[in-house]
Amino acid sequence: ISNCMQQFLDTATDPWGVRVQRVEVKDVRLPHNLQRAMAAEAEAHRDARAKVIAAEGELNASKALKEAADVFSESAATLQLRYLQTLTSIAAERNSTILFPVPINFMKTC
Repeated sequence: ISNCMQQFLDTATDPWGVRVQRVEVKDVRLPHNLQRAMAAEAEAHRDARAKVIAAEGELNASKALKEAADVFSESAATLQLRYLQTLTSIAAERNSTILFPVPINFMKTC
């Protein structure tokens, strides 16, 4: 912008023998349409960045889930313990009581 202004001023003042060395812009007023366009562009940029961040989070979550699945696949007891832990946290949040049906043949062996 400054180079463009300098060239414009030089063109206008050179015939008079005047050289403008410095120009200060104190107040810039943008048309409302331009302000809205700039705001829309900034919002689109923020939305795009938010989508990138969300996608990175999804990628990290999927990697963590794959690692957890690998650990759970090694032992059935691990999966059962995680299931019980999830039920405990659900019950604690909602003040619930969880009843587990126990097979009758299980009771006979005890």
